[in-house]
Amino acid sequence: MTTTIRPTAAAELVRSFAATAGDLGDRADLARFLREHGLVSAGAIPITLADFDEALALRDGIRAQLRRAEGHPADPEVLARGQRVLDGLRVTVRLDPEEPGHDVLAPAVVDEVRRGLARIAAAWAALAATGEWRSIRV
Repeated sequence: MTTTIRPTAAAELVRSFAATAGDLGDRADLARFLREHGLVSAGAIPITLADFDEALALRDGIRAQLRRAEGHPADPEVLARGQRVLDGLRVTVRLDPEEPGHDVLAPAVVDEVRRGLARIAAAWAALAATGEWRSIRV
């Protein structure tokens, strides 16, 4: 008998984001992804080309790191671009991890797109802390 271990919500979010290779073709696709995953509010999201480029760089960097864990080579420039996006996102840590409706790691920015990306960054941080990222396949 095998025990199935259900991925955490953070793992599901990161896997879903990393697997958008053909599904993130334009800014409307990014807005749809962010809304469908509850990363932004339901209203209109003005997404600039710079926002879109950052989202792609983050997605490609995470994807490269996940594939590297599977034994595939990773382009250092792809990883560096993804890291630069992470370096520019602000995430805060909540003091009370049991406060209802609040994640321990939360966006500390007001721009909707960057809030969505910061939530993905927080999910990545949670996976990195536990090592769960190594089990994600894309």
